[in-house]
Amino acid sequence: MFKTLMCRFFVVSLGVFLFGCGQKQAFETPLPIEVKVVVVNMFEIGEDEGDRPGEFQLWKAGQKLNKRFSFTHSHHDIYMNEDTGVMGIVTGMGTARAAAAIMALGLDDRFDFSKTYWLVAGIAGVDPADASIGSAIWAKWLVDGDLAHHIDAREMPTGWSTGYFPLFTSEPLYSVKDGAYPVSQNGESYQLNANLADWAFSLTKNITLSDYPKMQELREKYVNYPNAQKLPFVMIGDHLAASTFWHGSLMTDWANDWTKYWTQGEGNFVTSGMEDTGSFQSITYLDKVGKVDKNRFMVLRTASNYSMQPQGLTAAENLKLEMGADGFAGMQSALESAYTVGSKVVDTIVADWDTYKATIPSA
Repeated sequence: MFKTLMCRFFVVSLGVFLFGCGQKQAFETPLPIEVKVVVVNMFEIGEDEGDRPGEFQLWKAGQKLNKRFSFTHSHHDIYMNEDTGVMGIVTGMGTARAAAAIMALGLDDRFDFSKTYWLVAGIAGVDPADASIGSAIWAKWLVDGDLAHHIDAREMPTGWSTGYFPLFTSEPLYSVKDGAYPVSQNGESYQLNANLADWAFSLTKNITLSDYPKMQELREKYVNYPNAQKLPFVMIGDHLAASTFWHGSLMTDWANDWTKYWTQGEGNFVTSGMEDTGSFQSITYLDKVGKVDKNRFMVLRTASNYSMQPQGLTAAENLKLEMGADGFAGMQSALESAYTVGSKVVDTIVADWDTYKATIPSA
């Protein structure tokens, strides 16, 4: 009986697989899969293919992400093209889900992310002072809009322009004295690799983006905003992430001031979303332990809607229209812009991987 049990016992040790009685087979632990690019999307509306698309569908089809890897400890399974080394993930909406998904992925021993480029490709609201719906915007700064104090406007002191102001301060941020902006210490802002963003922009700045009649109808309403009336275009601008879906002209003013404050006067608010400061926070931690290179992280946000109402509507009226059956006028174009612009960068990296693996491109 004892001998029978021993014959069935197998041990994996020092690369040798002992199986049965007296039989030996070489056993090698699989090497982690080298990932060249991770495309980070935040949501999918329904299925991953075949129905109304969210952020992931065009990437799954266009990049042939057909190999599925279980990712049960996150929001959505991983998909990859093993021939090209391109991976796609869907983090789920909101800063918390994004941070958790990126951290879980970065610690996954099945993959090697040490030289990987990360491309966030998602829709956003856009400041009509800077760009039009359907436009694609490369970010150099990520600013967090959630870390704050908040006093209801009905209780704030007379003369304050807002009751929403930075942590560890006692009054609105507009009271910056002598240009003495604070330095982010708690994740209020992150500066991305500006040279990489410039390179991505230079590679994509002349791409023609899709446009639809209902977009033109909406653009014409923003009569005092020349950039909002342009056909969709590619530009560089900074991103504010906040889990609250805010909207309106006053909030857009706040976003501009908040971005300027937390970037020491360097940043310009152009796009609003939810997740990117959470994603990059995880990247910075993973970088510290050598799992990823934070300098290979890019953010491309494309404009599905304006961050404020046009003339003749209140913020509430405009938000209600956007939440209606027709949705955002620029949604389809924004999804297409994210893929059209983003895939140019992805394909370029993959096509010359030996170069870009060793050296991060710059303009």
